[in-house]
Amino acid sequence: MSAISERRERDRAHRHQLIITAARELAETEGWEAVTTRRLAERVEYSQPVLYSHFNGKEAIVSAVALDGFSELAAHLRRARQAAPDLGEALRAVCRAYLGFATERPALYQAMFILPTDLKFASAETPPPLRAGFDEFVSCFDPDNDRRELFAEVLWSALHGIAVLSESGRIPPDGQEERLDFLITRIAGAPTKPATP
Repeated sequence: MSAISERRERDRAHRHQLIITAARELAETEGWEAVTTRRLAERVEYSQPVLYSHFNGKEAIVSAVALDGFSELAAHLRRARQAAPDLGEALRAVCRAYLGFATERPALYQAMFILPTDLKFASAETPPPLRAGFDEFVSCFDPDNDRRELFAEVLWSALHGIAVLSESGRIPPDGQEERLDFLITRIAGAPTKPATP
């Protein structure tokens, strides 16, 4: 590849990331309904046709933001799991980290789990960042447990429900630790440990 081609490729990758970052920032400050190609074009100072040369509409932009979010989530969960002294505490730490991520980044969480995207879950086409996040839950269960992926899937589903219901105000935020205790002890079968905020 020539130096000119390499520079063009770098410029294109930079523009691509700039659009993703602008969409995320706009969604975080004004909500996803504010994310339009016109608004993004103004923010990144490129024309709408340039945006369309990178993304085929809003769903593709949301998918790109979501994919970035899954990379962040996987790293966030990994740090929480690795900082824990044992599997039981790792599970609690990962669950807390997940709920914290959803609370601290509501627009990003919406892109990842609520808004329409073309990302494939639980298939051969699942992007590695999605699988990496799921694997952090799986790693919290005993490797000898041949149903640990099922446990992780049910746990993740329950956490997602807690996150969405908390965000919408349908369940009160002050019961979070009790919900986590119930989830970890009853569903995941991990031993009860005193809750620490």
